[in-house]
Amino acid sequence: MPTTVEPVQVQEPDLDDEVATDRPWIVLVWNDPINLMSYVTYVFQKLFGHSLEKATELMLDVHHKGRAVVASGNREECEMHVFRLHEHSLWATMEHDQ
Repeated sequence: MPTTVEPVQVQEPDLDDEVATDRPWIVLVWNDPINLMSYVTYVFQKLFGHSLEKATELMLDVHHKGRAVVASGNREECEMHVFRLHEHSLWATMEHDQ
């Protein structure tokens, strides 16, 4: 019995999916009722090497706006930042940059 091969339609990959994986990640620190503002400032200086002025600015964003972006990069780097922030009892998450 002869077999015929019919053409198969191949779906092209969605380019939006490819772009989404290239977007950098950001690390967010969220406000909490536990940590003192001076401690949060200290942690930002210690972990990210920020000046007192920059660390204070980020801490005030956390305090007044409820969150601040403290770092960005590839997924592995941001996972490490979140882990280290958790070790210092800060509430941190990561997400794709907008």
